[in-house]
Amino acid sequence: MLTHQVDRAHRAGNRGLLWCVGWLVAAGWAAAFPLVSTLDTHRFWGTCAAAGYLCSAAVAGLAWSRPWARTAALAFAVAGAVAVPFLSLVLTGGAQSEVAVIERSGSLLLQQATPYLAEPRTVVDVTPYLPGMALFGLPRALSGTDGALPRLLGDARLWCAAAFLACLWGGRRVLRGTTPRSTSAGEFPYGFAVGVVIASPAVALPLVVSGVDLPLVGLLCLALALAARHRPVAAGLALAAACSLKWTAAPAVAVAFALLRYGAGRRAAVRCALVALAGTAAAVLPSAVLSPRAMAEQVLAFPTGRGPFPTPASSPLPGRLLADLGPAGWYAAVALLLAGGLAVAVSLVVRPPRDLVAAADRLAAGLSLAFLLAPAGRFGYLALPVLLVLWARLACADERRRAPAGARGGSLRAALRRTGSVRAGSGRTDPVRAGSGHTGSGRAGAAGSGDRAPLLPAGGAR
Repeated sequence: MLTHQVDRAHRAGNRGLLWCVGWLVAAGWAAAFPLVSTLDTHRFWGTCAAAGYLCSAAVAGLAWSRPWARTAALAFAVAGAVAVPFLSLVLTGGAQSEVAVIERSGSLLLQQATPYLAEPRTVVDVTPYLPGMALFGLPRALSGTDGALPRLLGDARLWCAAAFLACLWGGRRVLRGTTPRSTSAGEFPYGFAVGVVIASPAVALPLVVSGVDLPLVGLLCLALALAARHRPVAAGLALAAACSLKWTAAPAVAVAFALLRYGAGRRAAVRCALVALAGTAAAVLPSAVLSPRAMAEQVLAFPTGRGPFPTPASSPLPGRLLADLGPAGWYAAVALLLAGGLAVAVSLVVRPPRDLVAAADRLAAGLSLAFLLAPAGRFGYLALPVLLVLWARLACADERRRAPAGARGGSLRAALRRTGSVRAGSGRTDPVRAGSGHTGSGRAGAAGSGDRAPLLPAGGAR
């Protein structure tokens, strides 16, 4: 008994040390912003976040064995990296220019049914987003800025964050079904893991100062979860919503098509693609008809560095460095971008993703290539594929912990029969799992009412 307690305390101490180091790394990352950034919002966030991360590191290093330590460390990180700087910047009007662009586009949408200025005079007059993004600016157009509460409730960042969190919650519900809550000791719950991701610099910084990419990544996570559950219409609607925000969501349609084609058949895949295309057209066409030139210049030309104003997305990524060499370099960057997209498309045909994690990895690879090779880009864009990869694994690991013990042992086929998750006459299973792409690990989830269980794929490629 004493030896068991000593071993348990030793393991807790090692975990505490690892968490302490992790929070210290985050603190160092945040502390660099006040020193090197030229943006007031980033410097303010760095100061607040560094303090929160240091408090989290102290709790993890000194008291990790205490039952309250894990929650306290996360609370300090969320408070310092998200809550305090978010509320302070919202109430004082501090934000990146993207926030003002979204809020102006919401007002324009109400006034002229299109979010684009016909004759932009400066770079901040340009709206490089598709019309769906203007919806996040509608609260500001309706609430105004008189008073603290209207400033808070009208801020586009609040609604971007709300949409992001709602999509993650919805994606987890889609995967979870009605499996009972896991009580396994020594494992981090899904909520805690997602809280750590939100408190991390990769999410906390954009959430506080901009928030513009969070709804996009949330919708992509939700769409892939729905496709993994063989729900093509719902997945198509989520993809349409994502594609109405930014054109960078387009590769997700191909990935979801391949995932559904493998797991649910050609008809389901086609149905998803048609819903996605029709929904996107319904959201985009009115603005395209009302302001075709402005939309083309601001949504297509400006983000690629060919607009009337230089884009602020000028991080020294490979595509940007090539584009800076002149017209030949710009065309070379575009050629590499198209070649990367073609390579990912070929991979979807040759080896289609079989489950949620594989689909998220494939989409993340495509988006990473696009961000690296685009003629204009930012390092911050790479947080989007990182979030896709992390969330897919967190959600599927949570499902694996929730699976009943009877489904984890014995024959996979027997477990599938017990849970009722094998479709009659097809032998296919729901492709949701946590892993690196290996099959046949013998784990299956429990079937819920009306939902198929999240299962590891059985067998090889079709």
